[in-house]
Amino acid sequence: MNHPADRTYDRQDLIRLTDRYLAALVANDPSAAPLADSARIVENLHPIKPGEGLWATASGGPAAFAIYVPDPQRQTAGFLGIMEQGGAPVLLGLRLATENGQIVEAEHLLAAGLAEANLPNLRVPRPGLLAEIPPGQRLPEEDLRTIGATYYDALAGNDSSLAPIADDCERHENGLITAGPNRGAPPPGSSFPAVPTACAAQIDSKAFTYIADIDNRRVFAADPPTGLAMGLSMFRHPMDNIPYEIILADGTTAMHAPAFAPFDLPAAHVFKVGPDRQIHEIEAMGFVAPHGSPTGW
Repeated sequence: MNHPADRTYDRQDLIRLTDRYLAALVANDPSAAPLADSARIVENLHPIKPGEGLWATASGGPAAFAIYVPDPQRQTAGFLGIMEQGGAPVLLGLRLATENGQIVEAEHLLAAGLAEANLPNLRVPRPGLLAEIPPGQRLPEEDLRTIGATYYDALAGNDSSLAPIADDCERHENGLITAGPNRGAPPPGSSFPAVPTACAAQIDSKAFTYIADIDNRRVFAADPPTGLAMGLSMFRHPMDNIPYEIILADGTTAMHAPAFAPFDLPAAHVFKVGPDRQIHEIEAMGFVAPHGSPTGW
């Protein structure tokens, strides 16, 4: 499909473009999406060509669990949602970058093998994520992106004061509720200790000290009508600082030694920022990769 050189997408256009791209994936037909001839596509850290990867294996979707983060200012779009690959559900984090109406970059992050126990949290997005911000209270795209980026600083620094995290903040990772009001006790056999469940207090407990660094951070899209910002990053875990001291929920301290081999975790995060400039919801996905993995870019 040809586009005039000055073609730009508005907010609804970007949502439609995302749906068109996803439909092309499911149809296993790259020609059904407006891909530039020189388009770069990276899937789970590996450069692929149109027709490879999810282009060949997508079999359905998007499902009802679908979160869109269109950014007309940057002519980019983010998506986090459930697709099907070979008939099984997968959680897709997607970044699309356009120039002159054509997709010049596409980035796929896929989490497969989702835990059955977490699938109920991946049926529909939480209402708070999709709730529209009243027109007079919306924050500019730049503010949303800046606020979203502070989360990585807080997590990497074990210091919640580095990010404006709301008291009611809830974080989901691949469907698992990992922090917030609905976070229950760690399941039997969990390697996660009994640290505070609130988003901010959990960070301050230093339970995440094993995260040595978060690099390739890119908060690439923001949507003022919903207050959503979306970021991609790479979590690095050399596991060379074990054990370390953590603060438990009862205020006492303990030494903690996560039983992980060194690994990386490419991740996508969607942040819901309210008119109060605080982060209220975090929806994240990621997958385990070998430690020291290149980013694919």
